[in-house]
Amino acid sequence: MNFIECHEEPIHIPGSIQSFGYLIGIDAESRAITFLSRNISDIFNIGNLYELFDRKITDFPESFQGIIDSEIYSSLDKFTRRRNETYFDKIFISGKEYHFSVFKGGNSIFLEFEEVLLNPDKRISNKYDNFYIIDNEKELWNHLLETLAKVVNYDRMMVYKFMMDGSGKVIAEKKHEEMESFLGLHYPESDIPKQARDLYLKKRKRIFSNVYADTVPILSKVNENIDLTFSASRAMSPVHGQYLKNSGVASSFSVSIIIDDHLWGLVTCQNIEPKHIDLEDRVQAGIFTTLAANAYSSFKSKSELNYRLELNDKVSQLKAEFLKHNHLFDSLRESKTEIKNLPEADGLAIISDDSITITGNTPGLESIAKIVQWALENTKDRIYVSRSFLKNHREELDLSENAAGIIIYFVERDKNEMLIWFRKEFDEHINWAGNPEKKVGVFSQNGEERKMISPRTSFRIFTENIKGYSKRWNSRNISAVQAVRDLILETSHKNYNAIKSLNDELKKVNEELDSFSYTISHDLGTPLTVMKLNAQMLLGNLAGDSEKSKNKINTIIEEIDNMAEMMHDVLQLSRAKHSEVQLESLKTAQTIKKISDNAKMTYGSPASEVIIKECPDVLADKTMLHQVFLNIINNAVKYSSHKEFPKVEIEGTEEGQSIIYRISDNGIGIPEEERDKMFKIFNRMDNAKKFKGNGVGLSIVHRIMTRIGGSVDYESNKEGTSFILTFKKPYI
Repeated sequence: MNFIECHEEPIHIPGSIQSFGYLIGIDAESRAITFLSRNISDIFNIGNLYELFDRKITDFPESFQGIIDSEIYSSLDKFTRRRNETYFDKIFISGKEYHFSVFKGGNSIFLEFEEVLLNPDKRISNKYDNFYIIDNEKELWNHLLETLAKVVNYDRMMVYKFMMDGSGKVIAEKKHEEMESFLGLHYPESDIPKQARDLYLKKRKRIFSNVYADTVPILSKVNENIDLTFSASRAMSPVHGQYLKNSGVASSFSVSIIIDDHLWGLVTCQNIEPKHIDLEDRVQAGIFTTLAANAYSSFKSKSELNYRLELNDKVSQLKAEFLKHNHLFDSLRESKTEIKNLPEADGLAIISDDSITITGNTPGLESIAKIVQWALENTKDRIYVSRSFLKNHREELDLSENAAGIIIYFVERDKNEMLIWFRKEFDEHINWAGNPEKKVGVFSQNGEERKMISPRTSFRIFTENIKGYSKRWNSRNISAVQAVRDLILETSHKNYNAIKSLNDELKKVNEELDSFSYTISHDLGTPLTVMKLNAQMLLGNLAGDSEKSKNKINTIIEEIDNMAEMMHDVLQLSRAKHSEVQLESLKTAQTIKKISDNAKMTYGSPASEVIIKECPDVLADKTMLHQVFLNIINNAVKYSSHKEFPKVEIEGTEEGQSIIYRISDNGIGIPEEERDKMFKIFNRMDNAKKFKGNGVGLSIVHRIMTRIGGSVDYESNKEGTSFILTFKKPYI
C-alpha cells in the first residue's frame, strides 16, 4: 500500500469525470477519437463505444450531427490555435440543448458537453461598475457575495484569502441563518495543497455538483493518464470528496480570485444538498469575481501610492535634519524617534562600533550586543527580517518579549554599524476550522488503495495560541526601512557643513555655467545652422573649375560641424553636473556590447577586436552609466583604430564593496606629462590631434563618476591605455 502526501496527489489526472459532464477527446492533428467518457452513449446514439476509436466525428453523422454543424467544430483550427483556451457554443442533441465547450490541451482537443439548465431565480442588474466605487476591502467582498447570490445562490458563500504560508482565512461570508458561521476561521495549507492551488490558478471556475454521485470513467485507446486540468467536469480527488462530506455539504463551487497573476484567494460556495449551476451562470460568476478583483487591485494601488507619497514627505523631513550634522551617526541619533516610527516598530537600536543608542521598547544592552554578534555571524543580506526571532532564539540570546520581531539593516558590516528595529511579542491566537493536525487515512484511487492525509472529521473551532512571534512586518514596513537605507546611502559620510559652504561659493559659478550652456545651445545654435546652410548653397553654386574655393567652403562647413559638436559636449558636461541622480542596481553587459558595436562603425574600424569578459552589476544612474561607457569605449576604439591589429578588452571584477571595470586598448597611449590635465575640459594631447575630438568626453566621465560615488583613473604606456572605473557594489 503506497503512502501519498496531500501535495503529491495527482488531482489533475483522476481518470474520470463528474456525471453531469460528457467528454470526447480527439487527436489535434488527425482529428481521430482517442478517448471518451463512458456515459456519452447516454446522449449520443452510439452502439459500441470502442468502435469510435481511431475514427473521426464526421464518420458518424447519424450520432454527432449536432457537433458537426456547430460553428466551433466547423472552424476548429481557429478555436484551438492557443492551448488551454476554452470556447463555448450551444448545440441540440436528441432534442435537448447542451453547452458545447472546446479547448486544446497537450496533443488533444477536448470536446465537453453538459446540459443547459434554466435559472428562474437569477436576478442581476447591469450596474457592473458598482465594484469600482467601493474603497473598503470588507465592503467590496461582501458586495461580491451579494452579487453572486443573485446568480448562483448557495447555502454558504465565502471569500477565502490565502496567507503567505499557503494557509487561508475566511474574510467574508453570506449564509443561511441556520448555518454555523465560518467567518474569521483559518484553514491549514493541507486543505488546499500546492498542486490544488496551481490548478485553481489555471482553471479558475470549479464545480462539484454532487459529492455522493458516482464518477464516470474515461475510456482511452492508449493506456495513459489524461490531463483533465482544464476540463469543467474533472472528477474530484477522493480526499477532497471526503473533506466535503465531513463538512456536511454535498456540493461546492469555487471561483479563483487572481490579482497580479497570483492566486490571491477563492470565492468558495457550499450547499447542503446536491446542486448544479449552469455553465453560463458559472462564467458570469467568474466575470463578477474578476471585476471585484480588479477593483480591489485598483484601490490597493491608490492606497499604496498615497503611502509612498507620505513616506517620501517623511524621508524629506529626515533628510533636512540629517543635513544639520557633520557625522552620519550624529544624524541617526538625533532622529532616532522618527527612524523608529517609519516601519512602525516598538523600539530601535543604533549600533556604531561599541556604541549602542536605543529608543522605545528594546531588549537590554547585553542582549542587543548578543544580537549584533549573532547577526554578524549568521546573516549575509544587507537587510534581515524576522517576526519569529524570539521563538527561534529566546534562550540562545537571552531575549525578552521586546525582541519577538526584528529588522536589521547593516550600514557598514565591516565596522559593526547597523540599525535594529524591534517589535514586541504579539499575544496571538488563531481560530482554526477544526484541529489542523494531520491524520492518515486509506483511500481508493483508480482501484488501488493508498494511504493519504485524511481530512478532518470535525470543523468545531480549534484555538491555537501563538508564542514568540511579533505582528507581521508587511511590505510597507520593509519599504520604510529601504527608504532609510537609501537616505543613509545618499548622505553617508559627507561633511555637510563643508558642502553647504561649497554650495554658497559655487552657486554663482553654477548660475553662470547654466547661462553659458543654454546660451550656446539656443542663441548660437540658430546662426550656426544658417551659416552652414549658406555655405552649402555657395558650394552648390560654384562652377566646376573653382576647386580652391570649394576646399575653403568645405573647411568652413567642417569647422561649423566641429563647433556644433563642441556645443553638444559642453551641454552634456552641464547635464552631468545638474541632472538628478537615481542610483539603482544596473546590468551592464548589453549596454557595453551595443556601445562597442556602434563605436566600430562610428570610427570606421570594423577590424577592431573588442573582447568583453565578466560584466558584474553596478550601483549607478542608468542614463549617466551609459554616458560613461560611451565616452570611454569610444575613446578606446578611436585611439586604437590606426593600429594594424586594433584591440579593446573590457572586464569587470568585484573587490570588496566595489566593482572595478578596466577598459584597455592598444592605442596611442597617454604621455606621463599629460596626467594632471587628462580630466580637464578641452584638453587634447599632442599625439591625439590627428583624431577627431574636442577634449570634453573625459571631463564628462570624471564628473559623472564623482556624482554617483565612484571614481575614474587610468594606466598608460606606449603599448596602450587602461581606464579604470570604480563603482559602488549594489547592496541588494
